[in-house]
Amino acid sequence: MTKQEIIDNIRRKKSFLCVGLDTDLKKIPPHLLNEEDPIFAFNKAIIDATAPYCVAYKPNLAFYECFGLKGWAAFEKTVNYIRQNYPDQFIIADAKRGDIGNTSAMYARALFEELDVDAITVAPYMGEDSVKPFLGYPGKWVILLALTSNPGSADFQNVESADGEKLFERVLRRSQDWAGDDQMMYVVGATRGRAFEDVRKIAPNNFLLVPGVGAQGGSLADVCQYGMTADCGLLVNSSRGIIYADNTPAFAEAAGRAAAELQQEMAALLVD
Repeated sequence: MTKQEIIDNIRRKKSFLCVGLDTDLKKIPPHLLNEEDPIFAFNKAIIDATAPYCVAYKPNLAFYECFGLKGWAAFEKTVNYIRQNYPDQFIIADAKRGDIGNTSAMYARALFEELDVDAITVAPYMGEDSVKPFLGYPGKWVILLALTSNPGSADFQNVESADGEKLFERVLRRSQDWAGDDQMMYVVGATRGRAFEDVRKIAPNNFLLVPGVGAQGGSLADVCQYGMTADCGLLVNSSRGIIYADNTPAFAEAAGRAAAELQQEMAALLVD
């Protein structure tokens, strides 16, 4: 999916919502546990209910890998279901991969060739050669971890070098040489507030994947005030606040309502 296609979809739907499919068997409605594939049954219902209000889905691979072959099968069925029924949706594999070059090449092959997702989240710690293999696929995206919202992020991401440059700024600046804004996005946590201004000084045109709105306390208004561009430039993710809005047989309807509420907020914040 091209950058322009993402922008066009955002404008058409008046939404930049990404729904995180962090499906936990301990949290889904109990009646689904009787299904042959409870994870996929849950995901399918959530997708059908939320697709009108979002432009992307982000399955977190940890929630699938923990179940071995059955989890991988559920992940593959989820990706295929979105592809076949909602082809305008941008699919992000939240995998946080990144290793020496030949290993990264295998990660890229698995997720881009075998499973055909649009984007992969990648950890930049090992540098350029660990990221480059993911960038060899036309039409596919790398979403590089830049400034995350977890408390421990301060251990490294905000550490300053002798010239006053923070590590996350170094990651942003250096990675600008690896790919253009038509193939590289960045993860920036919603709780970062005005730090989005610092991100935009270095990466003014890249899309940002923004987790942390809702359950983690991030402010959608702040994200848009400091991080939005003329083309929106944002994919704001909500996981628990949508998919676990209800734990009864009416869970999908509740998820749809939660997604619709966020979409309405986004529509009001979008730059005309």
